[in-house]
Amino acid sequence: MKLWPSPTFRPAFKLLNTLPLWLAAAWWGSLTTLGFFVVPMLFIYLPEPAIAGRMAARLFDVQTHVSVVCGVGLLLFSRFNKADVLAESLQAAMVFIVAGMLLALLVEYGVAPRILARENWVLWHRVGGAMYLLQWLCGMCVFWKLVNALHGARQSEDACHPRQP
Repeated sequence: MKLWPSPTFRPAFKLLNTLPLWLAAAWWGSLTTLGFFVVPMLFIYLPEPAIAGRMAARLFDVQTHVSVVCGVGLLLFSRFNKADVLAESLQAAMVFIVAGMLLALLVEYGVAPRILARENWVLWHRVGGAMYLLQWLCGMCVFWKLVNALHGARQSEDACHPRQP
């Protein structure tokens, strides 16, 4: 049984039933965009590295909030909608969701203050970068599992109900 099974509002509720996929896409997509495109562009185009660093720190702060909101949304969906195909995949991806959220919080509250204080800057910058990459991999795994689950559900639905030409 789906979370919103009413056939009357099927189009709107179909979108809501795919909410975990959208959350995973937002999480992984924002990590990808920020970490691999936006921040490098700041250091290329802003006049001073210090300005780029301060702006990057603020953007990573916002990214932490995006990661936590998406992660909590995914956890809530898996908790309250146990019969859905995506909920089953979320259960399988639970370790990646929790690990990704923990990594985001550790970078924000454990590593970033040390980078900003320039305390052993090179070491903490590398640790933060590695943790960001691990978080990116966690987001990718969650997104990949949900895409595969949705694709598998559509294939089995098509097998049960072939389309008429």
